[in-house]
Amino acid sequence: MPERPRTLSPERLPAELAVFPLPGAMLLPGGELPLNIFEPRYLNMIEDALARPDRLIGMIQPVAENDERLIADGVTLYDVGCAGRITQFAETADGRYVITLDGVIRFRVARELDMFDGYRRVVPDFTPYIEDMTRPVTPESAPVAGRDALIAAIARYFEIKGIEADMSSIDDAPDALLVNTLAMTCPLEPGEKQALLECPDTDGRAELLRRIFEIAAHADGAVAHGTRQ
Repeated sequence: MPERPRTLSPERLPAELAVFPLPGAMLLPGGELPLNIFEPRYLNMIEDALARPDRLIGMIQPVAENDERLIADGVTLYDVGCAGRITQFAETADGRYVITLDGVIRFRVARELDMFDGYRRVVPDFTPYIEDMTRPVTPESAPVAGRDALIAAIARYFEIKGIEADMSSIDDAPDALLVNTLAMTCPLEPGEKQALLECPDTDGRAELLRRIFEIAAHADGAVAHGTRQ
């Protein structure tokens, strides 16, 4: 019996990709994104993806809608998303799917196709982001410039926002893992998430994160100071 390939390579990336438009949900290469799937059209999408050898779907944000309940079929999508591979899958008693996507490679939308079974599909252009696969981000990746400044900005941001965090675990986290986890999980605006997704590398993402945290902390700190006056 011939052996099927178990790993993805640039040569085996799909020519068509189902996409899941979700504001504020940003997947990065090397990151993990848990999802709770309950809409019938996205249940269809997951079932179809599981039937494919690559098990890929594309996470992408709508441009002008921040409420996932209001996303219309024709809402404009950002030009760049990230393809993720379904690596964990469970079905609940009430018919939902609970999955985990592992980020594989970003893509640019070359064009959108007709919907299929209620979900949207695109022709992805992976060419600008092939290094996501050929030089993947791992815990052993090169150190990120400006790590100390980033952590200081994070600490100030958490303090101003009243967010409790284990700073010792942040201090101990590998640079690339720290940057990607913060970019994916912090409660940032969709436009900020998109800018982080489109950064060319981890250093650029770390610098943008630092600026976002510093601006947010300064703005909230100024409001709090003004209120005390």
